[in-house]
Amino acid sequence: MALLWNSLATREVRLLRYSMQQRFAIDPTCAWVNYVRVHDDIGWTFSDEEASQLSINGFDHRKFLNAFYTGRFPGTFASGLPFQENPKTGDCRISGTCASLAGLEKAEKEETGMEVDLAMRRILLIHSISFSMGGIPLIYLGDEIGTLNDYSYQKDPAKAGDSRWVHRPFTDWKKYERRKDKKTLEGRLFQSLLKLIEIRKVHAVFASGANHETEVLDVGNDHVFGYVRSYFNEKVVVLANFSEREQVVSVDRIPSIIWPGQDLVSGKGTSQEKR
Repeated sequence: MALLWNSLATREVRLLRYSMQQRFAIDPTCAWVNYVRVHDDIGWTFSDEEASQLSINGFDHRKFLNAFYTGRFPGTFASGLPFQENPKTGDCRISGTCASLAGLEKAEKEETGMEVDLAMRRILLIHSISFSMGGIPLIYLGDEIGTLNDYSYQKDPAKAGDSRWVHRPFTDWKKYERRKDKKTLEGRLFQSLLKLIEIRKVHAVFASGANHETEVLDVGNDHVFGYVRSYFNEKVVVLANFSEREQVVSVDRIPSIIWPGQDLVSGKGTSQEKR
């Protein structure tokens, strides 16, 4: 599942929330495989019927997503390429690495350190959902160090007509070496992902099984995707802010949670007043 961070596009959070409320539950002996992207192209396979329940036109919304992620929408941060584009309808699928689609490529080339930081936060945000939603998380081909699109495929006649090669780069071992240095972008991202992985390993509530439950919440703020993970007496609230600004969520929208609690990422305590 590819996810969109855009302070204006609250439709994505509404559609994600509604779709997960309708479709996330599966047989407890099975598990989802969660990934931000893989070796293949990305398609927008949400249900038109579910979109219509939210007064969203599915076809038009896919056109918007295609334009946004191929850099054709004003103000976009994404650097993706179309795959199998239909010039008559505008329908296509999307190619690109996680970092390039999340804005890191454009930020490094054209913008300031603030945009670089936002891109890094987007990458961590979408992976944190993959790690905590329940199921088996997958990190693909260099996303753990912020690998950018590789356009060199366009010089190879055997690959030039297939934009998926843009996110199938040769391994840059120098870039991988920088993952050990927290002062580099690779190090910041890699070490942050390791921390999220360690949190998942320590807390059984993030696994999947017969006694694990996920409740997708309507937190009253369409910038924030929220859910509660439960495993016997352990409960974790996940609040994912998809905007570039701080957001407020009332504790009244989060059921069955005892305050104060602990922020698993920062390690700091939380209180009802602070929420």
